[in-house]
Order: sequence, then structure tokens, then C-alpha cells
Amino acid sequence: MAQYHGQIQLALAGFYDVLTTDGKLFRTRARGNFRKKDLKPLVGDWVTFSADTPNEGYILSIEQRKNSIVRPPVANVDQVIVVTAVKMPDWSSNLLDRQLVALEEKNIEPVIYFTKTDLLTEAESNYFSDIVAGYREIGYQVIWPEKAFDDESLDAIKSQLADKLTVLMGQTGAGKSTLLNHISPSLNLETGEVSQALSRGKHTTRQVSLIDLYGGLVADTPGFSAFEVFDMPARELGQYFREINDYASDCRFRGCVHLNEPNCAVKEAVAQEKIMPSRYENYKLFYDLIAGRRPVYNKHDKKH
Repeated sequence: MAQYHGQIQLALAGFYDVLTTDGKLFRTRARGNFRKKDLKPLVGDWVTFSADTPNEGYILSIEQRKNSIVRPPVANVDQVIVVTAVKMPDWSSNLLDRQLVALEEKNIEPVIYFTKTDLLTEAESNYFSDIVAGYREIGYQVIWPEKAFDDESLDAIKSQLADKLTVLMGQTGAGKSTLLNHISPSLNLETGEVSQALSRGKHTTRQVSLIDLYGGLVADTPGFSAFEVFDMPARELGQYFREINDYASDCRFRGCVHLNEPNCAVKEAVAQEKIMPSRYENYKLFYDLIAGRRPVYNKHDKKH
């Protein structure tokens, strides 16, 4: 059997479509020894496989992943477009910062795309201009459409896609599927609050596939913002807030967690409004959440 190297483009019912580096598509299955190792191939994985025909390949090995996400199940993600509503559903800095921390921890670059901006009053727009400026100051790319899904904002997204594997993510109703449909009208993804509400909670396994868009690969299944759990120890949380991490080296105590310690450069930066108050408040909330978490001794124990 000939051996090939490629990236999984589609996972469906135990079959994996792999695109080789020279552009050939093979349908493969995973050998049983992956199950024994509790290792499941994911869309985005780079694999070595053997095949005699385009429809009868077997995955032999999976390259080490640089990261992976659960919803949708994709590996080796370069960036996530975090679709964030300013209204309907209501704006939440807590949710956005939760998503950003989770992505930073996985070493995935976030791009923040605000939706429903045309529903804001002038006063609300002015309030958000400070928020947008704050996130840009931290170093995040922020796309703020003047009108819903206007050409300028869509062009900004399209220019980000080349040579990257991209996933769209955000809470239900924020406009993920609508944004994907605007970037690629041929997708015709289901949109609307009702269809999304009905599909939530069902245990149907939808296929995930990568589509070639503007020189990059985009997952055609949007992800949800189900980041309830932080995996890192509380003392490491500050590493995943870029601006807190920047100031931390100037703190008096090594290992300062920027809460009650004296001569804390981070608290000083907050006092001087060099760090957004909402970001620091969310840092403290997340810290308390992690620090107060009881250790889980038995994953199968459903009692809390």
C-alpha cells in the first residue's frame, strides 16, 4: 500500500476525508489501535495514511496537535473569529473575556467581530467606542461594522483567512451562521434564533468540514461559547490576560497574583486606567472561580 501525508478535511460517521499536500482527496478510516489509545482523529489533524484506492485508506498516525477545541471538534486552529453581540443577546464583557482567556490558553489568535452594532443609540455607540479602543490597545484585532455585515467588515474578515485554519465562535443568536453565510453565500447555513434554539441540547452528531475560503480553511460548523471551565491553576490565570502579563514583571513579588499584594504593578496600572476596569474585574472573578473550585476526584460522579 502506498503511504501519503495530508490533513483531515471532513469527519463523518467514522470516515475521514484527507486532502494530501498535492491536492488529492482520499476517504479513510482510523485503525482500531487509535481507540485503544483513546485518540480520535479530528478535522484539522495532519495524518499519515495508506491507501490503494481513493476510497479505501487507513490512517496510520496522527501528528502532534498544536491545539484542539471541542465545539466544533477541530485540531490545529490558527484563529477564532469571536462573534460578539452588543445587543440581543445583551453585551457581556465577562463572556468575551472568558472566550479570550480560553483561546489564549490554547494559543489561538482571537479576532473580535461585533454584531448588532446598528441597533445601538448614539450614546451606546460612544460607550462602545471606548471598549473597542481598549481591546485594540491590548493587541486584539477588533472589527466594528458601521452597518450589519457591511462590505468593509466582511473584507476585513476575508483578508484574515489566507493560510490559516479559522473557526467562528460565539453565543447563540450572536450571528455566527449569518456571518459565515455572508463570507460564503454558497453555504446556506441555517440561521435564526428559533432553529438555533431547537438544535441546542440535541445529541445529533453533525459533520464538521473545512472549506477553502479566500486562501485559507474555515470550519463550516460554528462553535458555541461553552467555556464554563478554566483548565489552568489560578496563579497562572494572569498569563492569559495580555495586559496583566505585560505589567506583572514589574510587581515587587515574584508570583504576585495581583489581588492583595503590596507594590503590585498591575493594580497600579488599573488605578492609572492603563488596564480596563472591566478586564481586571473579570480577572478577579475568574481567579475566585478557579481558586474556589473543588478538586474532582471522580469524573463519573454526577453529584456536585
